[in-house]
Amino acid sequence: MNRNEILRYLRTSSKTDDPRLLALIDSCCEEVNQCVNPKTLHRIFDCTVTEDSLIVGDTVFSSKRLADTVKGCKRVCIFGATLGTECDRLLRTYGATDITRAAVLQACLASKIEEVCDGLEDTLKSEGLVLRQRYSPGYFDLDITENKKIFELLELTKRIGLTLTDSCQMVPTKSVTAIIGVEND
Repeated sequence: MNRNEILRYLRTSSKTDDPRLLALIDSCCEEVNQCVNPKTLHRIFDCTVTEDSLIVGDTVFSSKRLADTVKGCKRVCIFGATLGTECDRLLRTYGATDITRAAVLQACLASKIEEVCDGLEDTLKSEGLVLRQRYSPGYFDLDITENKKIFELLELTKRIGLTLTDSCQMVPTKSVTAIIGVEND
């Protein structure tokens, strides 16, 4: 995990030299690495991009900004990633017993899920894909309810154990869904 990124999530200067904070970050990173069970699932789909939507088969993602992000692409990669349920248990436990550790743990877990997503992108790039920036439901004008469509397309509940609440929040909480434009055919 990236210590500077963790410090950014904590809204602390990356130049901090507080030995107690740095030791707590290191301890939390170690605990995260012991408890996470990352799972990812991705598929490449043919797509059509209009002025204000991305169309994958019969599924329409309504978002002008997403359409701008994938404009010119004939394919997209849609993926889901999770760190697993143990992370949620850790956050609940420390949230009740050690709020400082819980805050640092939250930052470490955020860094870890980004690391997992970046790793998936690196794998796709190593397979020769040229990728655009990833775009997730809940960003700008891509409503969080669009997660339902991603879950349906990928069968995320069945395949990697991700579920959606009624408000379209993911469980486990340290999970990501995203759409990435593929530039090359």
